[in-house]
Amino acid sequence: MEILRDAIYSITEHINKVTKELNEEDVESLIQVIIASEKVFLYGAGRSGLVAKAFAMRLMHLGTTVYVVGDSVTPSITDKDLLITISGSGETTSIVTSGKIAKSSGAKLAVITSYPVSSLGKMADIVVMIKGRTKLIGEKDFFLRQIKGEHYPLAPLGTLFEVSVLVFLDALIVELMVRLHKTEDEMRYRHTQLE
Repeated sequence: MEILRDAIYSITEHINKVTKELNEEDVESLIQVIIASEKVFLYGAGRSGLVAKAFAMRLMHLGTTVYVVGDSVTPSITDKDLLITISGSGETTSIVTSGKIAKSSGAKLAVITSYPVSSLGKMADIVVMIKGRTKLIGEKDFFLRQIKGEHYPLAPLGTLFEVSVLVFLDALIVELMVRLHKTEDEMRYRHTQLE
């Protein structure tokens, strides 16, 4: 159980660090474009995709017209819309391609990534940087990480990025609730009853 506790402490410490390092202007830009967009599209691959779906659900609870890229009911994107992508590396091929399509349609592109100078970051209208170890970090970094006291095996692969983004986006929902004057009861009303 000591490893489990150490892993939890390591992850929560990372989230606290990410919170302190958030660029408020970038976050404010993201909030404004979410509010102003006719439709919001979310896209992430793998576990980042699960985070995207969780955020999409909460946006729907707020009354936002929202879609997850890849779902069978996802319509076309227009110049009145926003695509939010979640990619630690900013280089996931399918997400980069979707970003290009969104931009060519005149839509806004917001990217949540650890690498603002990535392919996605360079084409984005808004970049929110969330630091985290992504799968790009290889074994060559092992000794450097050990010397610095960064024991990432306690948070394998992209865990630090994905968990930090999930917490950030859940907190963003609370900020949006306040700005849009939405109550938890209103959100509960929109929650599915078919499950």
